[in-house]
Amino acid sequence: MEGFCRSSIRFGLLATVLMAATAVPTFAAERYPTKPIRLVCPFSAGGSTDFNARAIQDKLTQLLGEQVVIDNRAGASGQIGTRIVKDSNADGYSLVLHTVAFLTSTMVYKNAGYDPLKDFKLVAMISKIPTAVSVHPSVPAKSVKELVALAKSRSDQINYASSGVGTNSHLTGELFNLMGNVNIRAIQYKGGGPALAAVVSGEMQVGFSNITNTARLHEAGRLRALAVSSLKRSSAMPDLPTVAESGMPGFEMVAWHIVAAPAGTPDRIITLLNQKIQATLADPVVMKRFDRGGAEIIPMSPQQVTSYLKEEQVKWRRVVRERKITAGARR
Repeated sequence: MEGFCRSSIRFGLLATVLMAATAVPTFAAERYPTKPIRLVCPFSAGGSTDFNARAIQDKLTQLLGEQVVIDNRAGASGQIGTRIVKDSNADGYSLVLHTVAFLTSTMVYKNAGYDPLKDFKLVAMISKIPTAVSVHPSVPAKSVKELVALAKSRSDQINYASSGVGTNSHLTGELFNLMGNVNIRAIQYKGGGPALAAVVSGEMQVGFSNITNTARLHEAGRLRALAVSSLKRSSAMPDLPTVAESGMPGFEMVAWHIVAAPAGTPDRIITLLNQKIQATLADPVVMKRFDRGGAEIIPMSPQQVTSYLKEEQVKWRRVVRERKITAGARR
């Protein structure tokens, strides 16, 4: 009887140890996050994705209790940074902050290396930022109508700076071509910063850049902003007309910015991240930062973001198809 009791005690202790061992990973996961979180920005510094990442970094770090580290991994119209996150562990410690190219790169490249809605879970929408149509001061166009007339009179002689095939500036430019019935040629640069610099220097005549950076350069006289791409005027440049009210009714291109995680990331981590991001966006300091940048904060649930991106796919497939946008194309 005594031997039986000792065996039972030993068995019970062993079972307790095994249960504790198997419970450790679950407990650790429930305590997420327990280490820094990498937020990959798949474009160079100075663009709208980088602006969004840095606008939320400090407050999100505070709310999560762990450092949010911004990792700029530019290249191939955002594909390099996107694939890095897709191939990372699905544990919530590698995220990507992306924009319209998240969808369109898969339309214009034969093998982008990822499927935006199968390889990722959408976490949250951050903001929408309109694009500004601008020209170098030497260009004799002071309105959208004058730019269209100039482009028609100098067919294939007017160029615009694009931040990469399928990126926000490229899509805005091709939508402008499509709706204006012109053919301003796209010259591809490695990111929004270099593309904008090309217009400022006069190397390129036309730019389609985010309004945050364009507003400062317009005020300094280094660019001439003609219109904004959203349906309503921007708080960053309230006197600037929209493209739609300048002769292209219905014209709209707004660069949205979302956060996504690898597809296998647990739903409870996605939910937690969404809650913390929405709380970050509700912070008065963060709200003021976005307002100064001409960005509109757009809080959404993961499900709402997914539905929105499905609608965007339909819109941009049409532009890609009708303008024959492909990787390597100059137009």
